[in-house]
Amino acid sequence: MSENKVIFKNQNIIIEDRNKMTVTGVEQVESFNDNTIILSTIKGGMTIKGEGLNISRLNLEDGSVKIDGAINGVSYTGKEATSKNFIGKIFK
Repeated sequence: MSENKVIFKNQNIIIEDRNKMTVTGVEQVESFNDNTIILSTIKGGMTIKGEGLNISRLNLEDGSVKIDGAINGVSYTGKEATSKNFIGKIFK
């Protein structure tokens, strides 16, 4: 039986008033807590830093995530980064 996997081509990031964020093109949530959310997206890794962060909606079928909380910064890593590289960065 073949697996039906949705392939995403675009990624959009919408930040509203620095306290609501919507990201499309999300493949996986690598880790999250109140201060950091690490996502694997079609364009590479994404790290969201802030305070009181909460994933209010996650739908991996359509590749979207909604985040609430005080968003202080977003950083990106290249597509070649994998989850083991993220773990290596966490334990530096």
